[in-house]
Amino acid sequence: MNHNTPLSPRPLHHLATGTGRRVLTHTQLRAHGVSAAEAGEQCRPGGPWQQLLPGVVLLHPGPPTSEERLHAVLLYAARERTVSVPVQPGRDEPPASPYGETMITGLAALTLHGFTSAPPLPSQETFDVLVPRLRRLRSTGCARIVRAAALPVPEQVTGLPVAPVPRALADAVAGLKDAVVVRRLLTEAVRGGHCEPAAVVRELTAAKLLHRPHVVDAVDSLLAEGRALAESRLYRMVREYGLPDPCWNVDLRLPGGPHLGGLDAYWPEQAVAVELDTRAPRPGGRPEDDAEWVEQARKREHLERLGITVVHITPRKLRDAAEQQAAVVRTALMASADREPAAYVVVLPR
Repeated sequence: MNHNTPLSPRPLHHLATGTGRRVLTHTQLRAHGVSAAEAGEQCRPGGPWQQLLPGVVLLHPGPPTSEERLHAVLLYAARERTVSVPVQPGRDEPPASPYGETMITGLAALTLHGFTSAPPLPSQETFDVLVPRLRRLRSTGCARIVRAAALPVPEQVTGLPVAPVPRALADAVAGLKDAVVVRRLLTEAVRGGHCEPAAVVRELTAAKLLHRPHVVDAVDSLLAEGRALAESRLYRMVREYGLPDPCWNVDLRLPGGPHLGGLDAYWPEQAVAVELDTRAPRPGGRPEDDAEWVEQARKREHLERLGITVVHITPRKLRDAAEQQAAVVRTALMASADREPAAYVVVLPR
């Protein structure tokens, strides 16, 4: 042997017994010195390996674990980019992750996010994987391809790229016809603190799912659940941050005059009101085109002309920045001493 003699590849058994994952693509195997012919020989019936998906090899003969199937689905979807699609300006070249831009979505993603109403991974025959719209891939085996023109930023769950909950919900609901299951998933998303109702409705609208009666019914329940949760957070904010007790859930009227609108909390002595915004904005729509938004804006302007300060709070702000929102309300209450007295209004229970 001289210095020009090529080195022999490492023995094949080191791949299956090493500490790394036991799912590799043909490209990764070649990097380990395993040719396509050798991989094919190892994957023959009765051999030590098996082809789990096109271009993806499982380095043991037994049934794959759920984790191995998830890795296989991601590797299958990311194993090659479409050459005809150039990288768009302003975007980096393919990320260093072996999974590229792909991510788990649908029911499998919800299970990974910790949803108890989503089926456990071993019972799911296929896993949804989200890929760029122009990728040339087909669903096969345990991989179901879901395409999107714009991909969300994935979250890392147990080392895997997973679609955010609102997107995963929309992809899961797209394949579900059971109204009870859909309602359970949407309810858990809000009640479990995974996301706000508006984000879910936005994704369902973008996926054109709101024409399905069972989805519309579930969304109505979701919005009611979201409002109840936001009200509960508002009560807690007032109590925990020592704000004076307001009049809760009231209607305001001018004496002998028109109805001014409903409010979630109102401090009559200071003429300060809190209004929760639990609307679900429409994707791509302008607020001024939303009749409900226009009506609420008109109500706030009218109240402010009467000298009533309206503090506008979203459920997300209550969840993520309750202390900051309490400070905003406290400032408004303290500033009332420096303002002109507000017009007299009648306060009625709503």
